Amino acid sequence: MPDSPQPNTRKAFHVSWDQFHRDARALAWRLSASGPFYGMVAVTRGGLVPAAIVARELNLRLIDTFCVTSYVDENVRGQVKVLKGVSPDVGRDEGSGVLVVDDLADTGATVKIVRALLPKAHIATVYAKPLGGPLVDTYITEVSQDTWIYFPWDLGLSFQAPISETGRV
Repeated sequence: MPDSPQPNTRKAFHVSWDQFHRDARALAWRLSASGPFYGMVAVTRGGLVPAAIVARELNLRLIDTFCVTSYVDENVRGQVKVLKGVSPDVGRDEGSGVLVVDDLADTGATVKIVRALLPKAHIATVYAKPLGGPLVDTYITEVSQDTWIYFPWDLGLSFQAPISETGRV
């Protein structure tokens, strides 16, 4: 059974490259007061883009990936599966001094796994939903649980029908 409503019954939030870049820089600005961090973990795949922006802004050079999969497709959220963990160099001291970056905290399932592996790490996301937001340390924008975020790397440029014709944002 899907965690989120079907696409025609949920809200849509389309994020442009410009908006995502602004939001990721805002996240970096907020995080600048929370450091210093000696390293970063990007949660793949969605965390790769904000991690690159945050790493540039905070001048972080030690960057690792935590590779997971959870969505079967946009309609069905599966069980979180860890494909690659964090290297021992970055994960030392329970993640103390490590910044973990992802694009979204949705249900919090991925955050719970990261928190169990790196309990002292600072976890940050660009966006958060009500179930995931309380589990992260820092985020920029909260969206409702029934909102599907369409990230710029998932979209192409195409005609969009007016809201009055579709009833959808």
